[in-house]
Formats: sequence, structure tokens, C-alpha cells
Amino acid sequence: MSAPRLITVGVDGSEGGRRALAWAVRLASSIGATVEVVTAWSWDGMAFSPGMTAGPDVERSYAEEKQNADIQQVLKGFDGPAPTISQELVEGLPVKVLTEAARTADLLVLGSHGRSHVLTALMGSVSEACVRHGSTPVVIVPTHERAPVGEALVQA
Repeated sequence: MSAPRLITVGVDGSEGGRRALAWAVRLASSIGATVEVVTAWSWDGMAFSPGMTAGPDVERSYAEEKQNADIQQVLKGFDGPAPTISQELVEGLPVKVLTEAARTADLLVLGSHGRSHVLTALMGSVSEACVRHGSTPVVIVPTHERAPVGEALVQA
């Protein structure tokens, strides 16, 4: 595989998502690639508390705020020229959204949330499902402290 030119990274407001984004930004900067930041969102039709106005527009705005905050936090701690970054907010289930978004990418980067094997078996894993169902090579960035570019678990 030649050097990636488009790296899709999934973020969800979690530490694992920010770690994946930081890894993708470092790699993209070093090879001249573009980073496409993708956040899946959905509205389940429920308000969080009585009297609270909620709806798809509110949920989408919340996802956008989290995505922007993740990008700003990662770029604030980044040394060197930042790569080109595009942003996508897509309504839908994370696995479907991420695998579809990554179809045109050279690489999909996701964070590991560090769940136990039992919890993963019960709840499933977005990372694992993307590896199994996607058509793009996947890098899963581990949960331990800032993994250098070469230390991510690569699965194709």
C-alpha cells in the first residue's frame, strides 16, 4: 500500500476518539495526507429531562460541538504544521457511518475504549465491527499514553 492520502478518523467526544485523532493528525502531517474527521450521531426520540426541548437538530448540534472541541484540543497540543482537516457529521449507527465514510479513504483510524473482553462480547465494539465489516484498513489506537505512530494495532 502506498502512503495514505486520506485518513478517516472517528471521534465521539471520548478520550479514545481524541487519541485516535491525535495519532491520525501526526501521521497525516508527516506524509502530507488529509484527515477526514467523522462523527456519527442519532436522536432516539427521547428528552433527557421533563420540559427539556430535544430533537434531531439539538442532537446534531451537540455532536458538532463535541467534534469541534476534540479537533481544537488535539490541534492545541500539536507541534508542527497541521494537515488539512475536513469534518463530517452523519446521522446513523457508528459502524455503518464509519465504514461508509472510510470507503474512499486509505485508512480508518479509531480509538480503543479499553473495554474488557466480557463487556465487548455483551455490548459489541465499534472498532471490532469496522474491522470485520469495512473494506478499508483500520488502525486501532490503544488506550495507553500517547502511542507513537508505529505502536498502534493495525488490522486490515
